[in-house]
Amino acid sequence: MATILYGLVGLLIGVIGGYALRYVVSISRKKSLELEVQEKKLKAKEEAQAIIDKAESKADKLLSEVRQKEKEKESEFTKQQDRLFKKEESLEQRQGQIDKEMSDVKKRTEELQSIKDRLSQKEEEQIAKLEKLAQLSTDEAKEQLMNTIEKRSSADILTRMQKLEQANKETLDARAKEILVTTIQRYANSTVNDLTTTSVSIPSDDVKGKIIGKEGRNIRAFERVAGVELIVDDTPDTVVISSFDPIRRQIARVALENLILDGRIQPSKIEEAFEHAKNEINTIIKEKGEQAAFEVGILNLDPRIIAILGRLYFRTSYGQNVLQHSVEMAHIAGMLAEQLGADPYIARAGALVHDIGKALDHEVQGTHVQIGMRILRKFDADERIVTAMKAHHEEFPYESTESIIVQTADAISGARPGARRDTAENYIKRLQELEGVATGFDSVERAFALSAGREIRVFVYPDKIDDLGAEKLARSIADQIERDLKYPGEIKVTLIRENRITEYAK
Repeated sequence: MATILYGLVGLLIGVIGGYALRYVVSISRKKSLELEVQEKKLKAKEEAQAIIDKAESKADKLLSEVRQKEKEKESEFTKQQDRLFKKEESLEQRQGQIDKEMSDVKKRTEELQSIKDRLSQKEEEQIAKLEKLAQLSTDEAKEQLMNTIEKRSSADILTRMQKLEQANKETLDARAKEILVTTIQRYANSTVNDLTTTSVSIPSDDVKGKIIGKEGRNIRAFERVAGVELIVDDTPDTVVISSFDPIRRQIARVALENLILDGRIQPSKIEEAFEHAKNEINTIIKEKGEQAAFEVGILNLDPRIIAILGRLYFRTSYGQNVLQHSVEMAHIAGMLAEQLGADPYIARAGALVHDIGKALDHEVQGTHVQIGMRILRKFDADERIVTAMKAHHEEFPYESTESIIVQTADAISGARPGARRDTAENYIKRLQELEGVATGFDSVERAFALSAGREIRVFVYPDKIDDLGAEKLARSIADQIERDLKYPGEIKVTLIRENRITEYAK
């Protein structure tokens, strides 16, 4: 029991001693931490003071620099202000001088105007006195003087006019002939009058019965499918296809020829043959368009334009194949452009597509030029090509050198001998119009058109006109022909004034 008591007392004493020791240790540590904190605070204050001192020193330095720059700026501003003041004074002095000079000029102008008015008044007075003495007005005196000079010097004037005209004409003609001859020689292409045939040969007249069919069933089916008129008459071994659309005529011709070869002519076969012929013609159209564009070196046109261009293979104008004419024009236009320093590509392209509207002129309203312009612009063709092609019939003004070249190439291609054929009615009408222009002048006795309208000879009354007047009249007739008539190439005007004196010896 005592042992337990002593053990408890010892444990209690140990616990109390441990707490006391712990308390002493904690007191010691607390004092040590407080001392360390105080040291750190002191050190931090010293570092802060050093930073503040450094910042104040730097601020003082910056402030000094700023004040120095401010003084320099103020000094520079003062100098600039002084210069501006001096310039302003100089400008004011100059303005004063200018105002003084303007005042002097105004006074001199007024003086000159006054002198001019007095001179004009004196001149009018002198003219009035002269008119009164001569009993003629100024215009009448001028007219008499001009008539007198013209009568006295008519021979000299005529000779000078003829020499000048001849010299200029020879120079221009030589250059023009050189260019045109060179171009035509370089493009030596044979020309064949190609007419789109609308007749189909048949082996015998018995085939006509098959084409007509029972109660006209086959011929009605063919006309309905092909959109053409089929003429079966008494002409031996021939059937005629009639339509304003050359493509339809060609499709109908191919379809009819295939039906005749097959021998089985009936509505179902007609539709089948028509579709086959349509595909065949479309293939030909595409090939011909691509071939024409490749031949003249125009390779970046829209495929749809090329397809429409190929339709011209089946179109003729005065017996001349339009696609062949366009290709020929493109070659000629390209060579002319090279000679004249224009753009050969634009000239060739404009010539190639100049008649593209003719492929659709039976389907779309408007002239073939207007239709062609709409086609090219719809498919984003170069606007320079549209400008080059639209003036070839003078419906639109010439806006570029290439447009004049295209019109010239059109005239060369269409006017060459054998290129085109014309009807007798149009030929006679053109000659009558040409003669009518000449005979419309008072001094003309009669006129004759020669060389298929390439020349006109005009006979005048010799007692109504002199040599100088004949020269003027020839020029007037030529100008009137240019204004009123449309023709390819040029027309030579030959005016004849003849004096015949007859005497009798008795």
